[in-house]
Amino acid sequence: MKNNERIIYGLIITIVVFVIATFTGSKLHMDIDFIPYSFITHTLMLLLSIVMIYSFKKIVNYKISIPKFKGIFKPILFGLLATIFINISMTIITKILGGKVEIHPAFMKMSPLQIFFFVFIYASIAEEVLFRGFLMNILEPLKTKGINILKRKISVPVIISAFAFGLAHLILITAGVGGLFLLRIVVFTTILGLIAGYYQEKNDNNAYAIIVHMSGNLMGVIGALLMNLNL
Repeated sequence: MKNNERIIYGLIITIVVFVIATFTGSKLHMDIDFIPYSFITHTLMLLLSIVMIYSFKKIVNYKISIPKFKGIFKPILFGLLATIFINISMTIITKILGGKVEIHPAFMKMSPLQIFFFVFIYASIAEEVLFRGFLMNILEPLKTKGINILKRKISVPVIISAFAFGLAHLILITAGVGGLFLLRIVVFTTILGLIAGYYQEKNDNNAYAIIVHMSGNLMGVIGALLMNLNL
């Protein structure tokens, strides 16, 4: 398969999986109070991603294994730093522009325990298997090309998967969020995607991308816990 075909097929399949999972998740609901609406969305996303990885196994070199303990500190650190810096910066910009500082709609509906299980763990895994596990890996032959950021090479597959991941969060428009909040989420998830993709490519292991993603979601868990404690 030619490189331009990989880009086309990779993006189309990723979009189709994301749309099917999101649409179905919005229509189907489980009558179990603890399980949030997003569970079906992320379950379908994960299952369809695995099916696509298996279906294209000849060209999608998917690898996941338990990461080395010493190797997880930098992914965690940079994931956390990006989360803190971007969200503080965008909050300041929002206030300067007179906008309303909003909280993610999911955090308003879930308890800290739900956020821990279904956002911090489950969403991180499902989204990374799709955007880095499938999309980034199907674009692997393009990794010889890229740009340098802070003396680090960021390859084309990393860039494409990060922007796809960021733009996917435009779906929050349907939740009625404000424009500045939407911009904040897209910028944050795109940069988090760049970090996740970089560490996955560096270690040839999807687990590192998942770790970065979890680091990004960790602040949400802490924030929800503090809100629940009225601190």
